[in-house]
Amino acid sequence: MRRPLLGRLLAILLGATALLAAGCGSSASVPQVRNASLVLDFTPNAVHAGIYSAIARHYARLQGLNLQVIAPSASTDSIKLLEAGRVNFAILDIHDLAIARARGADIVGIMAIVERPLAAVIAQPPIATPKQLAGRTVGITGVPSDTAVLDSIVAGAGGEPDKLKTITIGFNAVGDLLAGKVAAATAFWNDEGVTIRRHRPGARVFRVEDYGAPPYPELVLCATRSSLNRDPSLAKAVVQALVYGYEFTRANPQRSALDLERQVPGLDPSLVSAELAGLLPAFRPAVGHVGELNATTLDAWSQWEVRFGIVSRRPDVAQMFDPSFVNEAASLTAAPQ
Repeated sequence: MRRPLLGRLLAILLGATALLAAGCGSSASVPQVRNASLVLDFTPNAVHAGIYSAIARHYARLQGLNLQVIAPSASTDSIKLLEAGRVNFAILDIHDLAIARARGADIVGIMAIVERPLAAVIAQPPIATPKQLAGRTVGITGVPSDTAVLDSIVAGAGGEPDKLKTITIGFNAVGDLLAGKVAAATAFWNDEGVTIRRHRPGARVFRVEDYGAPPYPELVLCATRSSLNRDPSLAKAVVQALVYGYEFTRANPQRSALDLERQVPGLDPSLVSAELAGLLPAFRPAVGHVGELNATTLDAWSQWEVRFGIVSRRPDVAQMFDPSFVNEAASLTAAPQ
């Protein structure tokens, strides 16, 4: 019964716009729908469900947005497109954000997409603990944070990271594990971890937060500081739409999964459902609101980031994140369903 209500609200909004256009005879007084572009961190999957629900459920349109979502062709596309000004917003891995800022890029995180680390080491069934990886071959993607995640997990299990043998395998963790080419590989538990267990039920998934890492937000919505200063209202509108979208996902995971699948043809519905089931608790902190950027958590993360060598100097959390947009969005009324 709620969707017809939303439809009526949209009809009223569009009707009012049409009346203004007819009555005033000038487009200057007509509310404009603005374009906003958002590049993802990876190919579309369950972690992005709230973004696609924000579009499908017209939350973006209600904020006056035509939101265009772009899937990157490579892991480095998001930062490159954002820095070049070719997109307005990007979903970045928090480690990539730290590395970009360390080299001078003034990119700012404005909303957490997930509130937990997604990084993990996936191992063959006989590996009962990361400590047993000593002397074995472990695949890494080549992304700088991989080694830090691997070292943190092994050290947290009481092992010795310097005794590992690593090879770069790109993003082929599932294939190389199934083929027996590696004893373990770095990957995301919500994506490759779910996939590998569907094919090899006894596979082990060691999450970095279970071995000493703080509960940092793995994925963050980002923009350049210059764009935020130039047009803060655009960021406000996008964050509000995404907060609504992820609230919908948490309350209606099956419907949100359909929103994703309808806009991204070719996804496996059973895999999306399995991934989303694991992710639901990560879309909101235990205490707090969707998208929250918690200063205490981020401070603990910044110390961990330096300890394991992702960056050489501790990130300046106050400069790196601006929680004002998401805090304001969370304070507003609940989204229409």
